Amino acid sequence: MTNPDCAERAGTAALDPRALMRELKIFAKAHPARSFWELAITLVPFAGIMAAMLFAVQSGIYLALALVPVAGLFLLRIFIIQHDCGHGAFLPGRLGNDWTGRALGVLTFTPYDCWKRSHALHHASTGNLDARGNGDVDTLTVREFYEGTRIQRLLYRMYRHPIVLFGIGPAYLFLLRHRLPIGLMKEGATYWVSSMATNIVIAAILGGLIYSFGLAATVMVVLPVLLVAASLGVLLFYVQHQFEEAHWDTADNWSFHDAALLGSSHLDLPQPLRWFSGNIGVHHVHHLASRIPFYRLTEVLDAKPELRTLNRFTAREALGPVRLALWAEDQRRLVTFREASRAVSDQGRTQQAA
Repeated sequence: MTNPDCAERAGTAALDPRALMRELKIFAKAHPARSFWELAITLVPFAGIMAAMLFAVQSGIYLALALVPVAGLFLLRIFIIQHDCGHGAFLPGRLGNDWTGRALGVLTFTPYDCWKRSHALHHASTGNLDARGNGDVDTLTVREFYEGTRIQRLLYRMYRHPIVLFGIGPAYLFLLRHRLPIGLMKEGATYWVSSMATNIVIAAILGGLIYSFGLAATVMVVLPVLLVAASLGVLLFYVQHQFEEAHWDTADNWSFHDAALLGSSHLDLPQPLRWFSGNIGVHHVHHLASRIPFYRLTEVLDAKPELRTLNRFTAREALGPVRLALWAEDQRRLVTFREASRAVSDQGRTQQAA
C-alpha cells in the first residue's frame, strides 16, 4: 500500500510509487551514441587536466594544483558513469556495461564487481531498519543509541562527525577498504579477482606515472584529486538518504517502492554541478527506476513535474541534514543528538512523575 505521507510531502496529488515505477520504464533505455559521447566528454578533459597538472608540478609550477577541484569533479562524474554501468543502465548490453565499469573502476580506485554487489544490496534494502549495513551510512535509532554502552555511543558520535563522514571516511574507503573485498571475502572468487585485478592495474598506472613524473608529482596530483572526488561523492550519497523526513520501516511494514521514492531525496543542484554529478541528485527517481541512464533523469522530471518538489533540497540546503544522526521511530524522522537527548530526558521525567 502506498504511504499516505506521499501526497502531503510532494505538495501535489497522491503519488503511487508502484504505478509510477511502471510508467517510468519508457525512460529505461540507453542510447549508445549518447552514452559514448558522455563518456568521451568526461574522460578526455579529465585526462588532459591530469596530464597538465603532472607536467606542471614536475616542472615546479605548483599553481597548477589549483585545478585539483576541477579534476576531482570530473572524477566524480566518472564514478557516476561507473555507477550507471553497475545498474546496467549506461549501455544496452550487460558485457558492455560490466567491462566499461571495470575499466572506470581503475580510475576511481573502486573494484567494480565488489561495488556492484554491495550497491545492489543497498538498493534492495534502502529504508529497511532490519536490513541496514549494506553500502549505506550507518544509522542507529534513538533507542539503539541509548541502549549502547558509553564507549559505543562515543564511537557512534565520532563516526557521525562531519570530519569523519566526509574526510577520514572517504579516504579510508577509497584508499584502503576497496583494496580488499571487505564483506564479500567468502562470497566467491569473483570479488577477489575484481579487487586484486583492480589493484594490479592501479599499481601499474601509478608505477608508470612515478617513472615518468616522479613520486612527489604523482602523489601531489593523484591523491588530492581522488580525495576531492571521494569526499564529494560521500556527501552526495549522504544527502540522498539522510534527511529529516526520510523513510524507514521495520521489515514487516517495509515496502521497496515507498522506501525508494520517499526515502531518497531530490538534490536540485545548479549547473554545472548538476552536470558534474551526473544528475544523481534526482535520486528518488533513480532508486525507483535504476535502469534509467543518468542523462535521461531530467526527462522524467519534465514528464512528471510533481516529482520536482518531492524531498527537494537546494545546494544551499544540502548541509542542513549533516546535523541529523538518529532515527526517532516514534516521530518517524531523523533527529540530532541534542533532540534525541531532550526527548529521552522528557520521557524519563514523565515516567518518574507517573
